[in-house]
Order: sequence, then structure tokens, then C-alpha cells
Amino acid sequence: MRRTPRDSAESSRRMTRRGLLLGGAQIAFAGVLGLRMRHMQVDQADEFRLMAEENRINIHLIPPARGRIFDREGKVIAENEQTYRITMRREDAGDVEDVIGRLSALVDLRPEDVTRALEEMRTSPPFLQVTVADRVSWDAISRVAVNAPALPGVYPEVGLSRFYPQHETFAHVVGYVGPVSERDLARYEDPEPVLRIPRFQIGKVGVEAKFEEQLRGSAGAKRVEVNAVGRVMRELDRREGEAGADLQLTVDSDLQDYIKARLGEESASAVVVDVEHGDVLAIASSPSYDPNKFVRGISTGDYGVLRENNHRPLASKTVQDAYPPGSTFKIVTALAALESGLIHPDETVYCPGHMEIGSRRFHCWKRSGHGHVNLEQSLRDSCDVYYYDLALKVGIDRIAEMGRKLGLGTAPDVPMSAVTAGLMPDRDWKRRERGAEWRIGDTVNASIGQGYVLTSPLQQAIMVARVATGRAVEPRLVRSVGGLQTPSRGGPPLDIDEAHLKLIRKAMFVVSNSRRGTAYRSRIIAEDMRLAGKTGTSQVLNRVVRNQDVPWEERDHALFVNFAPYEAPRIAVSIVVEHGGGGSSTAAPIARDITLQALYKGTPPLDAYPAGDRGRIKEQQEQLAAERARRAAEAGRRA
Repeated sequence: MRRTPRDSAESSRRMTRRGLLLGGAQIAFAGVLGLRMRHMQVDQADEFRLMAEENRINIHLIPPARGRIFDREGKVIAENEQTYRITMRREDAGDVEDVIGRLSALVDLRPEDVTRALEEMRTSPPFLQVTVADRVSWDAISRVAVNAPALPGVYPEVGLSRFYPQHETFAHVVGYVGPVSERDLARYEDPEPVLRIPRFQIGKVGVEAKFEEQLRGSAGAKRVEVNAVGRVMRELDRREGEAGADLQLTVDSDLQDYIKARLGEESASAVVVDVEHGDVLAIASSPSYDPNKFVRGISTGDYGVLRENNHRPLASKTVQDAYPPGSTFKIVTALAALESGLIHPDETVYCPGHMEIGSRRFHCWKRSGHGHVNLEQSLRDSCDVYYYDLALKVGIDRIAEMGRKLGLGTAPDVPMSAVTAGLMPDRDWKRRERGAEWRIGDTVNASIGQGYVLTSPLQQAIMVARVATGRAVEPRLVRSVGGLQTPSRGGPPLDIDEAHLKLIRKAMFVVSNSRRGTAYRSRIIAEDMRLAGKTGTSQVLNRVVRNQDVPWEERDHALFVNFAPYEAPRIAVSIVVEHGGGGSSTAAPIARDITLQALYKGTPPLDAYPAGDRGRIKEQQEQLAAERARRAAEAGRRA
């Protein structure tokens, strides 16, 4: 059927309207797209550029070099050494266990290191490198590099690790570093990102731990380009970090090394303090351990040997352990009595060998008694009965007050781990801690350094330094931080009558220089070096038995404290030999030798010793020199 012109015109109008509507819709849609594109490309350009850059560029932290530690003469105690390690990236390795098997054929891998590495790779992102073996030799690195095509995902690297060149000598002072653990992170409210770097080392104990923030430094950073899955493609730039601050300690390496050799295999400790500034010149515990083993990851076997040793090489005996001070505490009791005004130094007390107090008999160490003794004679002969009598007159509160003036009962302020406060008991302490009233027998026991009284070797050295100077000397272990000197700790004058201090110093001189003195055999002959000291023997078991008749761990502790020279004191010394028996026979000879070594700053002349001892001392010096040379050679080989 033929369409009329009218129908054709109507159809054309309908198509034109539809075309206009469709075209208008298309134009509107294109306009919206254009506006959106303009908004994204112009208005939001900076935001999208940043997002794209973040997807392409990553920031990696660069561990800082740890600050070094030196002794007072500038000898290195702790440093950083270049080490080689082998890392693996799970993403590149594919079959991790197969690759580790091939690596084991080239390099000796410890089973515990392999187990740790597999666990870290299992829990870490696949593109993160994990350390498989640390501190490997150059030969091992070379073998890995040569066989690189057969070891996908394995990378030889160079890094820095802590090293202690003097090995055992300063283990208890400086401590050691180790990888950051979850327990370490828990101590920080907001841990620094550098602490999350795999195998990053921080101080665990000792000075390393106490000065962690200063020694750590600040991390650097490098910008790297990564692909879509996070793999590093290339390094764009880097900013090196700031190394940690160097520390200089007050200790003398040569003196510390001598003391370690002199203590030998004894379970013992020794402290030497410069009385003028409070500088700790030596602070040694014996036996010791090699902190480098902890840095590298100590084996279960090696750690078991240390833990099972009954001489406790892991313990820092100088500050961590507290012992009954024995007769060295008579210095405190005597000063308390003098300061109270209840006694005169010339007054005598009769010692028949014991004292009856209530229903109990308290014995003197000399069962036959000392007869009539005054203050000086009581210290010279170490008469117990004299101090039982003082205890009844003075009371525990005055004795405790004097003990605190001399530095007892308070933890010394030194940056070492587990520093004990010891115990300077009084009536309130027993009521508070034991829920019981103080008894007169407690005072009698305390007067001779037994019972509840406990002191550390460092506290004993500080006590003697205060007696020698009349000042509140405090120990200083760190001489400078980052080149900035720390203040001297010579201390202000003590609130103790100087006349009373002179009486005690004179009595201590008599202990070491009178023929009847308990330390006469360990005297110094050199006129300008003579020492003033006090012996001590503290009971481990409250029973009357000879030390040689009981096992080692049940024997008495041997103690000795002294200052020297007597006329112009320079140093104070404290010695404790665990289960060593008598202070006069065991501790005093060691203290005399250490005192001379410190005063002469090296091997003292033989004429400083009594004539009868010179042959033995010469042989001893030769043996100690040979032992120190052997240890130095061994340390060199281990380094």
C-alpha cells in the first residue's frame, strides 16, 4: 500500500524527535563524563598522583650503626664488626625446603637456625628477606655467590654485628645485645619502626640495655621502586642514619683483666672505686662468660653448661648478689656507737669468748676470748663480744641509720642489671615485712653483720670510700656519653664527726699493720702505699663446724674491705669470695694484690710486699702474666 505524503511527513517528524532525544542524551552523558574526567584529572590530580606514587615507591629503613663503648683509657670494650650473612626470599625461592637443602650442602647450617628461618618465612610476607645464617665466613659467602643460579631466592649480604673484643672480661658490666623479641616490643608504648627490622639487635642486659636509646642511634631510609606485588626493582635514593652515641666507662681494662686472672676459678667478686670522684675502676665477677655467644645465638648446650655451673657465671655478683657482711659491718656498728655518744674509744669490754643474753649464749669467733678490749683493739682482733655489748647500748635503729649514711640498704645508682638494694633492717622493717617484733637477739646478730643484714660488694666498696673521705661518695660507671662528660660523684660531706671517722680509719690501719691484726699477713710494706682494711667472715650455716669439714657450698663466705694509701686515700676495694672460708686467709691476700695493682697501675715492685712473701709473689706474678697472655691470645684467635 502506497503511503501518502502526509504519512511520510508524520513519520519523518517522529524520527527527528527521537534522534534529537537520543543525541541530547548522548551529549548530556558525554558532558557528565567530561566533567567527571575534568574533576579527577584537574581537581583531584594531586591526590591520585600521590596514590600512584605510593603504589610504586616504598621506603625501607636502614639500621643505624650502634655506638661503641670504651674504657677510661680509650680501649674498645664493645664495637661493631662487618659480618656476612645469608638471607632468603620465599617469593623467589619457590620450594623453600629444597633450596635450603641445596644450601646446606654448601654451608654448615645449624638446625635451630633453619627452624627459625622457616618459621619467619612462614609468618612474613613472601617478598621479605629472612636471615638463614648469620656471621658466616667469606669462603661460605663465596660458595653461595658462585652457585647462585642453583640457589634461587638466596642472597649473600654484608652487615654490622656487635662484637666484644675482650670477651669475658666485661660481660657482667657491659652485657650484650640480641634480636628484638615480642617481649622487648611490649615494653614500648609505641615502638620505633626500626625495632621491627628482622634480626635488629638491641641491648638485653647491662650497660647495653640501660643506654639502649643513646647507643641505638636513628635509622636511615632508602626509597626503592617496587612492582605490583611488592618486589624491589631498583633503589632510587638513600639517606644514611645517625650512628648511636659512643660511651666511655670509668673502668680500667688492664686492672679488670688482672682481677679476672687473680680471682682465677674462685666464685668471687671484686670492686675498686676511685674515692675522689666515685669512678668505678674495676667491677669483676668470677667466673664469667663470653657475651659474643649470646650475640650470635648461644646453643642450648652452651647455655646449659652456664646455668648448671654452681659457681654461677651468669650472675653479676658485684651488684646482683647480697651477702651477710660479717665483721666488715663492725665499722658501721662502731661509728653508730661513737656518734650516739654512748661510748668512749678507750672504754674496754671484757670478752671471755661469749656473752649470755637472755637464755641464749652468743659466741665470739675466738672461743677462749680476747680479754679486755677497747674500740681499736676490737676492730684489730675482730672481737664479737665487744660488738654484742655495743648492740645492747646503741640499738638497731641507730645502727641502721648509720648503715644508710654509709650507703647500705639502698641500690647503688649504676647502669647494670638487677642491682640489689641489699637489706639494712630495723624495727619497722621486721614489723612490716615479717609481721613480728624486733628482738634483742636480732640486734646482736646485726651488730656483727649477720642475721638479716645483707650487702653487695659494690655497697661495701662505697661504704669504705665514705669512711675514707668523709663524703657521700656515689659510684660513677659512665664517664661520658657522646663526648659529654658526666658529673663527678665525689659527694658532699657526710653528717658524721670527722674525729670519729679518724678513729675508725686508724683502727682499720691497725688491722692490716699491727702484728696482732687479722690482716697483718696481707699488709703492704711500701710506706706511701700502706692500706687500712677490715676482714670479714659471714656464716652460710648457723653451726659450729670447720669449713674444710663441709661441702664447698656450705662453707663461710670470705670478705675484705680496704682503702689506700692510708695517709691520702685514692681507692677503696671490696672483695667477696663465696664459700672461701676466712676473710683474713682468703679475701685479704687478693685485696692486697689488687690494691697494689691499682695504685701502681701495673705490676707492683716486689719490695712493696713483705720480705717473706716476695718469692711466692714473684712466682704468682709470672703465672698471672702467663695466664693473661694466654687469655689474650685465645681472645685474638676467637676474634
